[in-house]
Amino acid sequence: MDIGEIGVQFLNASYVPSSAGAMSPVVQPGRDSGFEDLLKKVQNSQTVAKSESDKPVSPGPKKAVIDKTDKLYELCQELESFLIKNLIKSMRSTVQKTKLIDTGFAGEVYEDMLYDEYAKSYSKNANFGFAEMAYRELANY
Repeated sequence: MDIGEIGVQFLNASYVPSSAGAMSPVVQPGRDSGFEDLLKKVQNSQTVAKSESDKPVSPGPKKAVIDKTDKLYELCQELESFLIKNLIKSMRSTVQKTKLIDTGFAGEVYEDMLYDEYAKSYSKNANFGFAEMAYRELANY
């Protein structure tokens, strides 16, 4: 129980005016008689929680080991290189080309192949992490 719950429980208690004009809580069966009792309950629950937290904690889930020779990982790496290629291509399309050197269809094919090789190199060496993420998802890790 945290301090917010204590306040909510205390504020939810019914109040009636006393003879001195102050508001005093009405004690209802099954409800706490006062704020001090709530504080004692919380203190007792915290000491129990502390004693439970002293127990040795088992290590969390182990990090999945990725087999980089697996066919699934190779396919995930190809997916990553495809996404990187599209990223490079879209960034390159924002740069204006001049008509000084007209490369034609052969130049466009060359650029496309060049972007393929850039993307393969980036996905193997730059460690974007998308291939690992996709591998873990597809291998149910």
